[in-house]
Amino acid sequence: MTLLALDNWLLKPRSPAGLSGFRRFLVEFVCFGLKEARACLFAGLFFTAVFLVPRAGLFGVPRYDLLLAIALAIQLWMVLTGLETIDELKAICLFHVIGFALEVFKTSGSIGSWSYPDFAYTKLFGVPLFSGFMYAAVGSYIIQAWRLFDLRVRHHPPYWMAGVMALLVYANFFTHHFIGDYRWYLAAGLCGLYARSEVVFRPFDQDRRMPLLLSFVLIGFFIWLAENISTFFSLWHYPNQMGAWSIVHVGKWSSWSLLVVMIFTIVANLKHIKARIHVPD
Repeated sequence: MTLLALDNWLLKPRSPAGLSGFRRFLVEFVCFGLKEARACLFAGLFFTAVFLVPRAGLFGVPRYDLLLAIALAIQLWMVLTGLETIDELKAICLFHVIGFALEVFKTSGSIGSWSYPDFAYTKLFGVPLFSGFMYAAVGSYIIQAWRLFDLRVRHHPPYWMAGVMALLVYANFFTHHFIGDYRWYLAAGLCGLYARSEVVFRPFDQDRRMPLLLSFVLIGFFIWLAENISTFFSLWHYPNQMGAWSIVHVGKWSSWSLLVVMIFTIVANLKHIKARIHVPD
């Protein structure tokens, strides 16, 4: 079965007659896992490359340059095979730019929140170009999950308010170095804004619901785990990891959760705009 055929099957599954009880739970659990794995396709392939490509590189090509080439190849393959649309690619490029701008600021000499210690030909302002794909991977997951799970949001707050909060979240990643960290004030505001919001998703043939805020926190947690693995493999270093590896501070979990809110808001607003102008997916 090709991945495109798998997509079609996941979107239109055939429900066996009399499916109930533990059998239903098992079928829904397996389908949920398949959809999650498929939504993580880009992230999974990209981070597999992160773990497999040696730090010294291959055939004289530095590791960071290889990772950029691999990320571009994965994106090209997904578009050419129909696993990703051009509109989805445009959104992912936007996430890449947003993430790369943040990386440039955070790694600058005056800030130095983390660093990319290895040499690469494709470094710009000291940041390897592949780094933006780590943010794009989160965007890719949200976009693919939205489609595969037929995701809908009940009681979504006004889109302009969500957009303003997302902009403030992004700004805080920069301004907290100068005027203080307001993440918990922003988190409190987001809790109020999304207090009634539920995400409706379809693992198999029936809709399920969960609080939207919970989904932000869960996704942020798994990104934090991936960050720990990435720093263990020396993809980048925080200052306290220069001598020896140590676990990434749990406070980064909140940062990633806020970043997920921002990326989710961009996707939701883009879909809202498309719906208003009646542009089909």
